[in-house]
Amino acid sequence: MARGGFPGGGFGGGLGGNMNNLMKQAQKMQRDMEKAQQDLENKTVEASVGGGAINIVATGKKEIKEITIKPEVVDPDDVEMLQDLILSAVNEALRKADELANSEMSKITGGLGGLPGLF
Repeated sequence: MARGGFPGGGFGGGLGGNMNNLMKQAQKMQRDMEKAQQDLENKTVEASVGGGAINIVATGKKEIKEITIKPEVVDPDDVEMLQDLILSAVNEALRKADELANSEMSKITGGLGGLPGLF
């Protein structure tokens, strides 16, 4: 047995090929993640509140693309209710966009999670 107790010619003797494979896998994962992030710009989620009174469409990159408000929900005497409905719909759309992004990324990372700076 070689010095240090590692078979195969000492420390790191058999790691060269494994390290290259690991680097290739990491580079592929990075390319796949970049593509998935670009794809998220084209995917949308939709949120509706108030029985369809307010509808929000957002991209997977958390950009609000469309807000639809039914005229009957616009009451000049109750602006606060309209504001609350819009706020709820936007927050729900952003939550769905987060779920979409997390789902798409976990397909690539295999559920590794916690990869900072990706979102």
